[in-house]
Amino acid sequence: MKQLETPADIHQLVTLFYDKVLKDELLAPFFSRLDFTAHLPKMEQFWRFALLSEEGYTTNVTDKHLKMPLEKAHFERWQGLFNQTIDELFVGELAEQAKQRAAVIGWTINSKMNPSN
Repeated sequence: MKQLETPADIHQLVTLFYDKVLKDELLAPFFSRLDFTAHLPKMEQFWRFALLSEEGYTTNVTDKHLKMPLEKAHFERWQGLFNQTIDELFVGELAEQAKQRAAVIGWTINSKMNPSN
């Protein structure tokens, strides 16, 4: 296992993660309509910004998801697959930071969409 530390690592993480998402029966319906040729580079840019402090990402992650009919179970599955992917590929401080950031993102979006959860 290696440290999560480079843009190439982020590419590997995002590619494997979304491969799992697209095969997941709960999450796939939300993502199968996306143009992944355009979406994956944006997600890589986000995670490079979040973990490697690379400039350039300006989209509001929360706003992009508020129009989707997502429930707590969707966020839990998303976070579970994300953590599973991290644990399969990487160890170390940035790997743990990635899991923490994903948890915060999921919690934030879910709490805005589903305030009673």
